[in-house]
Amino acid sequence: MRYRLTFVAGLVLGYVLGTRAGRERYEQLKKSARQVTQNPAVRNTAETAVQQGREIAGKAIHTVSDKVGDRMPDSVAARVRSLRERNTDGDGRDDWGSSTS
Repeated sequence: MRYRLTFVAGLVLGYVLGTRAGRERYEQLKKSARQVTQNPAVRNTAETAVQQGREIAGKAIHTVSDKVGDRMPDSVAARVRSLRERNTDGDGRDDWGSSTS
């Protein structure tokens, strides 16, 4: 999904930079993009996708760290441990160190 969004953003940017329609077309595109990003349905979908991504990433890091076990370098194991401890403190952060609130 991230690559698709990056591709679409690249297409839009290329169109805007390459077009000869001038400032008026640029302003139309900018207005349309702003309307899309401010749409409550789009915002809710994006927030849901972020939350699901965090949940999946949290599960993945636990699964990988459990399976890799002693084969991880000490620095990585220490970082994973510190993130897990911080998460159990209830400070509103996920396993990746980013805020979930």
